[in-house]
Amino acid sequence: MTTPTLFQQLEAMRPALLRFALLQLRNPELAEDSVQDALLAVLEKPDQFAGASSLRTYVIGILKFKIIDGLRVAGRTVQIETETDQSEDDVIDHLFQANGHTVDPPRAWGNPEAVLEQQDFFKVMEVCLEKLPAQNARVFMMREWLDLETEEICKELNLSASNLWVILYRARLRLRECLDINWFAHS
Repeated sequence: MTTPTLFQQLEAMRPALLRFALLQLRNPELAEDSVQDALLAVLEKPDQFAGASSLRTYVIGILKFKIIDGLRVAGRTVQIETETDQSEDDVIDHLFQANGHTVDPPRAWGNPEAVLEQQDFFKVMEVCLEKLPAQNARVFMMREWLDLETEEICKELNLSASNLWVILYRARLRLRECLDINWFAHS
């Protein structure tokens, strides 16, 4: 029996990746683009996959960033729906007043200070993760960031389910302590 090529392995993963992307994006075209971009990223630089995790985990990690990019694009893109007797130009003209201003004002941008605080929080969170034992941090990230199921993590890391939950419990306790000291104490 021959080992499947990288292309064959990626092609076999493609339906599951597409389902995952479609659940996140709710747009078949964006989901397809995200999956294609993720697969292309792997194929363009196959040496980047070091084998520290399974190929599936690696590709899902790349896909998550492509999905985030897709969500950003979707947030900036407006689909123009026309009636059968309308042209796209007519619909666009109805979006603007005679003076050139939009009929509907743009949404509020939110609180930039809060966004900066959130970015700072994730920097502190990253430092706290780096202070964890390597396996605890890896298990935590696989479960909480990559949303991998217990069975997948146990199989990947050769752990029992009870051991996995103990590691997660300890990781969460240490992260909470670190965040209490380094983030919440300063807010």
